[in-house]
Amino acid sequence: MSTTADNTPETVESQASVDYAEILKRIPHRYPFLLIDRGEDWVKNKSMVGIKNVTFNEPFFNGHFPENPVMPGVLLIEAMGQTGAVLMSKSLDADVEGKTIFFMSVDGVKFRSPVRPGDVVRMPVEVVRHRGDIFKFRGEAYVNDKIVCEAEFAAMVVESPK
Repeated sequence: MSTTADNTPETVESQASVDYAEILKRIPHRYPFLLIDRGEDWVKNKSMVGIKNVTFNEPFFNGHFPENPVMPGVLLIEAMGQTGAVLMSKSLDADVEGKTIFFMSVDGVKFRSPVRPGDVVRMPVEVVRHRGDIFKFRGEAYVNDKIVCEAEFAAMVVESPK
């Protein structure tokens, strides 16, 4: 049991990691667009760290500066968004059947350094606030403890068309 800023008790439910099988269960993305390999340090309604192992055989490297391969920045934002979607899905204990989590907004994006083949990207994503099926997040991406990207973004749960 921990306490909040005003010293009221808060129950923290956490899990050391979220494996690949659970990620596949929680979000609809699949290769080549699934951009997180696992989650670490999940805390319900609070935070999770997404992990992306960047390999040279990623399909985007064929055309994104082939002589100087760099992971596209928009895919770093997408990877943080997928981390947030898994965090949301687990926190809401959402019935994923017939529902999808979509971006609503992305703000304050800053790219600090390129991500290259062989890098391991750690993406701590924190809930800034949430109400019902809408969450606002702050995410960062790091390679070797060096920040490479940061953004604030929001997402919501949407019923899939039948």
